[in-house]
Amino acid sequence: MERRTLLKLGAVSAALLVVAGGTAALLQPGLQDGRLAAAGREVFSAVGRGVLDASLPADAGARAIALNGLLDRVDTLIQSLPPHAQDELSQLLSLLASTAGRYTLAGLSVPWPDARVADIQQALQGMRLSGLALRQQAYAALHDITAGAYFSDESSWPLLGYPGPMKI
Repeated sequence: MERRTLLKLGAVSAALLVVAGGTAALLQPGLQDGRLAAAGREVFSAVGRGVLDASLPADAGARAIALNGLLDRVDTLIQSLPPHAQDELSQLLSLLASTAGRYTLAGLSVPWPDARVADIQQALQGMRLSGLALRQQAYAALHDITAGAYFSDESSWPLLGYPGPMKI
């Protein structure tokens, strides 16, 4: 393939992704009023299952409670972000919630709620190791927000063997 053809293909693909992402953001926003919308909750719940798999309680009921707590703490974290960062995160979540965006950006063929933990972990690993900076940045944002929100709660510390901050 010629270099010029490759550059044209890249430009057309990027434009198509931007249009698809913008359309998805209008139809299915990732954030609403500074909080996770339904689409954003689905993405972060699945990412939480993938990133935190061994750290989550084994019992299904306790696991669901832990994931709901995670989503509440993600909402709190989002509210502390500046408006431009909230807008970017909303766009990312909208894109990942759409079928085309989920498949293109994450490489995940099944909807987030239906994906197995192994599939989510594989998709996240693909994003992390991608040669595209956009995919790496998306992974870093999802991973850091998920881990930061989860491990900021004292109830997760005993699972890690962390006794908490030292008293001075």
